[in-house]
Amino acid sequence: MKTTRTKGAKARELGVGEVAARSGVAVSALHFYEKKGLIRSLRTAGNQRRYTRDVLRRVAVIKVAQRAGIPLAAVREALDTLPDGRTPTTADWSRLSRRWHADLDDRIARLTRLRDQLDGCIGCGCLSLKACPLRNPEDALGEEGPGPRLLEPADA
Repeated sequence: MKTTRTKGAKARELGVGEVAARSGVAVSALHFYEKKGLIRSLRTAGNQRRYTRDVLRRVAVIKVAQRAGIPLAAVREALDTLPDGRTPTTADWSRLSRRWHADLDDRIARLTRLRDQLDGCIGCGCLSLKACPLRNPEDALGEEGPGPRLLEPADA
């Protein structure tokens, strides 16, 4: 959504280059975030992007969430719960991050299983011929389809 700048708001606005420099995010990433609805810009009469200062905190939230592996769609969904033009607070971050807690716990558990099984057979027989006959005799799991069959629990 693009809006035109209102009179008096100029002192609070940042150019795209300044937001990029202060947030450590490339200009192209800011444009991408805007296209995906994660952040919003205002437009000057000359059609230049201007951002309100709250965008710096929003970009920080996006970066942390991405680093944690949270999909951008989930980040957008969470950011959509915040009022426009207000810097996300500590309480906002706490509420947003709680939304992702169970998903992160599940990913941590899956990655831990992967790490612990990585040096042995992971269910398809491709990594360890010595261990495979014990975990997958006569490639019985191959009848279930391609790829690792024992990596994920049955209910996943």
